[in-house]
Amino acid sequence: MRIGVLKEIKDKECRVAMTPDGVARLVGLGHRLLVEFGAGDGSGFSDHQYRQAGAEMVAAADAWSVDLVVKVKEPLPSEYRFLDQQMVFTFFHLSGVDIALTEELLEKQTTAIAYETLEDSRGGLPILAPMSAVAGNMAVLMGSYYLASFNRGRGMQLATVLGKSSGKVLVIGDGVVGRHAAKVAAAMGATVYVAGLDEQKFQAIKSDIIGDVRFLLSSSESIQAHAPEVDLVVGAVLSRGARAPKVLTEAMVKTMPPGSVAVDVSIDQGGCFETSRPTTHSDPVFVVHDVIHYCVTNMPGAYPRTSTIALADATIAYVEKIAENGIERLLEDQGFARAINTYRGKITCEKVAQDLGLMERYRALK
Repeated sequence: MRIGVLKEIKDKECRVAMTPDGVARLVGLGHRLLVEFGAGDGSGFSDHQYRQAGAEMVAAADAWSVDLVVKVKEPLPSEYRFLDQQMVFTFFHLSGVDIALTEELLEKQTTAIAYETLEDSRGGLPILAPMSAVAGNMAVLMGSYYLASFNRGRGMQLATVLGKSSGKVLVIGDGVVGRHAAKVAAAMGATVYVAGLDEQKFQAIKSDIIGDVRFLLSSSESIQAHAPEVDLVVGAVLSRGARAPKVLTEAMVKTMPPGSVAVDVSIDQGGCFETSRPTTHSDPVFVVHDVIHYCVTNMPGAYPRTSTIALADATIAYVEKIAENGIERLLEDQGFARAINTYRGKITCEKVAQDLGLMERYRALK
């Protein structure tokens, strides 16, 4: 199979979908790897390393003209012209991005295989998980940074100062993002509340966290009650394949302290705060009701070396499966089939079709 590896063009996105080791693994199986010039530069992998691994270094158009394209982030408008019946394996988040991308995928008969909806045999999300972990860690670091007064923050440090806890953090969601955010915030010394739906699950999380972490049954009432006291709120809500629910309303944001920070990690799926809108690493924050909002849609791209290695480790086995078996045989794998969001001009993920108002374009795979 001909496999293309692209250089990402999203703002300050320096991850790459495959390392030289991954290229060597696939070349060793007889596949042809076409890697765009400079694809790995931002993650510390040179063109020379890819050549040594057996890749052909090519221009973008050639890397797209393959059977399978492997990326990190969704195709951007300038890349739509390259879509042409190939398979594209990447993060799509179709429910949270402009409907134009879905329409292009359908028109071009592109098979969109989404990292974020691929499931393993246990129902986990093996490709989304490592990026969620990086984003969860980062959410607290960014929140802490923007709490500084020189960033118009309220000047509260998330820390322990001579044995006394400083700062209050509310994490809404207890999945991978929420667990990592809570762990970092507690380790820094803040008082942390995790809003979840299962206290037993929280106890398992808490056993892995050092610091002051408390459970909060997630509801509009409980979040509203804590909003006026928090320094940082982290949105970590996931609805698989679907647009994120709005768990922090504008009315709640109005009650938050001036200079507090809201980090919406769910922004890829449309955001879980009513006041959120997508931002970039070049222009990461905006202020609504005196609350600083950080809503960058590709947070892990800030740490490309760590993120690339974790992402490539998670994806390579699936890339190999696609290359060795082809898409038709893999449709029989239920977990893999859930990753297919568009196929032969139809939307095959029902939640995406519902969120985009395109149910007339929906067709179940089986």
